[in-house]
Amino acid sequence: MTEKYKIYLSGETRSRLENDAEFFEFIKKDTSVNLNAFLKTLLVNYFDRYRRESDALRSSIMQDLSGIPALAEQEAARLADRIVRTYIKNEPAVKGRSTAITLTVSGASFEIIRIIETNLLRDISLSQYLRDLFHSYLSIPRNEREAIIFRDTYEDILKAIHAHRVLSFTTAATENNTVFSVEPYLIAPSKEEQCNYLLCQDRAVRVARTFRISRLRSVFVTSDTFSVDPELQQELLEKSTRSPHSVSPLIHATVHLNKYGKKKYRSITKNRPPVSKIEGDTYYFDWPAVQLIEYFKRFGRDAVVLSPASLKEALRKHYYYALREYSK
Repeated sequence: MTEKYKIYLSGETRSRLENDAEFFEFIKKDTSVNLNAFLKTLLVNYFDRYRRESDALRSSIMQDLSGIPALAEQEAARLADRIVRTYIKNEPAVKGRSTAITLTVSGASFEIIRIIETNLLRDISLSQYLRDLFHSYLSIPRNEREAIIFRDTYEDILKAIHAHRVLSFTTAATENNTVFSVEPYLIAPSKEEQCNYLLCQDRAVRVARTFRISRLRSVFVTSDTFSVDPELQQELLEKSTRSPHSVSPLIHATVHLNKYGKKKYRSITKNRPPVSKIEGDTYYFDWPAVQLIEYFKRFGRDAVVLSPASLKEALRKHYYYALREYSK
């Protein structure tokens, strides 16, 4: 069964939800953001946790209020609801009017809406309840929000890690539905991107690899087991604290930064490689080549690679082909 519900959100809340939907690649065939599919997934995967935490919060407040002799139980319950709704769940004041979205639900998401309508609304509307749920979700760090949205994938990976089982999956980033078969070692969050990565060993080529959790598709825990390699496990653990988005070998690189390059290095923090040493305008890095290339592509003439030659050539080609296209 399918039903449609009108939900009122502030512009800021809607924008943040749309940003998550886009970041987690909930995209329609026409490449627009599929906010409805994202909200249905959010509702199914977060409702139980939200309800448990809300009930625990209300019970804690009720326990405190019950110590007031003059306060009857029913009055304490109403006051507890008011405290939670007004001072804890209330949306911060924002400029602009609320906007209406139409939430179309079916299957599991429809059943959750029916549970909310039947048992949990008390003296608030469905729109207010869902608005509170969305605000609660958005208060959580993004890497934890990713684990909520991709709960089934996350749980399957953890199961495989703990049981030393081989995982198979495809990814949104590869063409032709290439199936990967890997030995999973750990999940690590990236502070800059605020998402989670699976660090593993590819069974086909026996090299370490990393995959963003939200880009995994058709994850399957196989019956095949593997023996943990202590050296590889330690290597991946060390890399998880530095750059879980890349497990490529480190290279030693020197880069000349002018005064504008130095300002960019301070301000461009996403995937910024840590500097090993600074000598005047020369910065030294020990970091994967792919990450250095992607980072310094944004600097233009304000950063010039001095060594190694392979890194310098990679950036030279990047700017050469860009110039050739702009010159047409």
